[in-house]
Amino acid sequence: MIRTVFITLFIITTASAQYVPVVEDSLYRADASSHQFSYRQLIIPGALVGFGVLGIKSDQLIDYNLGIREEVQEHIDDRFTIDDFSQYTPMLSVYALNAAGIRGKHNLGDRTIIMATSYIFVASTVTGLKHIIHEERPDGSSFNSFPSGHTATAFSGAEFLFQEYKDKNIWYGISGFVVATGTGMFRMYNNRHWLTDVVAGAGIGILSTKAAYWLFPYEKKYIFGGSEKKTSGLVLPYYNGNQVGISASFIF
Repeated sequence: MIRTVFITLFIITTASAQYVPVVEDSLYRADASSHQFSYRQLIIPGALVGFGVLGIKSDQLIDYNLGIREEVQEHIDDRFTIDDFSQYTPMLSVYALNAAGIRGKHNLGDRTIIMATSYIFVASTVTGLKHIIHEERPDGSSFNSFPSGHTATAFSGAEFLFQEYKDKNIWYGISGFVVATGTGMFRMYNNRHWLTDVVAGAGIGILSTKAAYWLFPYEKKYIFGGSEKKTSGLVLPYYNGNQVGISASFIF
């Protein structure tokens, strides 16, 4: 069952990826298409969130959640906290690739605005729903299971990586979704989330980044003045023994 869930989640979350031929660096630039709203872009994240919400009251999906938890508890003894770190891997990969000389669509300042906007959407949406839904975690530790924040963060970064590099090499974007899917699987593996929590988190993450790209032209024009000032900065993950997160420092 675990293998089936992994394959299904991966296929769903990568279904919208279309192959785009590689173009030369001289022609490779940010285009307006990634910032244009389209109802079609709502289909996949909307379906994922809808599936997760449906699972809160659906007896069939609740039974499916319970079946996955029983299998995890029966066959898996060790727990791995790699998901605490892998949730940030897709996002950090954008900065790593640029540092390696592989340019994305946007410069450092612009992509950081987009990333920060996406994570604001993720944090506000996930926190709000956790308090509203009040769903108990599979391990019974708390009542903030829905949706999965780790998964939302991972898929937000995966969509960010995909948008920045899909025209450069489609496999950069796909690799981000693979890591994000693995993050969601580990949340279930570690008995911290139900399947429906993870699927909804994936939809929220994807939609948050899409919304950040749609909003960016307005942020650039009305908040940041459309300037082309050079930006330098550093983004790093941190772990203080109790909490995992990312720290950022930028000079605009």
